[in-house]
Amino acid sequence: MNNPVTIVRVFPRRTKATPVDDLAFIGEPPLPGIRPPAKGDMAIHISVAFTWDLPLAWRLRDEWQAAYPCAKVLVGGPAIGWPAPGEFAPGLYVKPGYVVTSRGCPNRCPFCLVPEREGPWRPLAIKDGWDVLDNNLLAGPPSHVCEVLDMLARQPHPARFTGGLEAARMTPEWAKRITALRLGAAYTAYDRPAQKEAVERAVNLLLAAGGWVEGTGRRKIGVYVLVGFDGDSEREAVGRLEWVKSLGATPFPMIYRPPINHKDPAQEFLKRRLRRWMRPTSIWSNRKAEIACRV
Repeated sequence: MNNPVTIVRVFPRRTKATPVDDLAFIGEPPLPGIRPPAKGDMAIHISVAFTWDLPLAWRLRDEWQAAYPCAKVLVGGPAIGWPAPGEFAPGLYVKPGYVVTSRGCPNRCPFCLVPEREGPWRPLAIKDGWDVLDNNLLAGPPSHVCEVLDMLARQPHPARFTGGLEAARMTPEWAKRITALRLGAAYTAYDRPAQKEAVERAVNLLLAAGGWVEGTGRRKIGVYVLVGFDGDSEREAVGRLEWVKSLGATPFPMIYRPPINHKDPAQEFLKRRLRRWMRPTSIWSNRKAEIACRV
C-alpha cells in the first residue's frame, strides 16, 4: 500500500482564508530544527491567489527547493490557473469552514479572469462549510443552490456568502431562503454602472426578506464595488460607494489591479484616497448623526 503524500502548503501572504495548520507556511522556509522533517513522500505546493504575488512565488519556489532538495515543489493556484481547478478539498488551501461548491462562471466580464481560467459554470461535490466562495453560486440550477442552502442550514456557524451572489440572478425566493438561514453575511457586486438597477433590487429584496431592525441589515448585506477600472475617477467611485450606503448595505471598494501592471500609480493613488471606505466601522461611524438629521 502506498503511503499518502505529505503536502506542505506555502502562501506568499496571509489572508483571512489562509490555513493555520502545522503544514501551512507563509513565505520563506523556517530555520532548520523548526521546519518539518524531510520525507521521501513530501510535496510542497506554493499556492498563489493574486497575480501580483507571482514574482515572490517563483523566489519562494527556489528557496523551498533548496531547503528540501528531494521534494517536488510546485507553484499553482488561481493566479496562474494551474493546475486546472477540480474538486474542492476542504481545509487544504483555505481554512476549514470555507467551501467551494462550483467552478467557473457563464458571464464574460472584461475585468474577470474566471471564465478563461475555469470555464463555464459547473457543479462540484458539496462539502460541509459555512463560508461559500463560489464565483457565481446563483448561476447554477435551482437544485444545486437548494442543496447548498440545505448544507448551510446544518452548520454550527452562521452562513456567509463572501464569494458573492450575482445581483441580476437574485429573486424573491432566493432572498427568502438566504435570509431564513442564520445569516452572517451576504455580498453582491456592483462592477459596472449598467448593474445599478439589479444591485438596488437585490439589496432591497434581501433587506425586505430579512426584516432586520435599523442598522442590522447593513452588517449582513454588503456590496463589492469595483473601482479604478476603465478610466474610473475618484469622484465617480465615491459616488457609487455613497449610493450603496444609501441603500442600507455596506460598500466594499475593490480596487482594480491589472494582471500585469500591478503598481499602476493611479490605482495606488485611488487606494489611498478611498482608505476610509475600506473600514466598515469608519463608513458607518456617523450613522446616528445622519438619522438624527433626517428626523
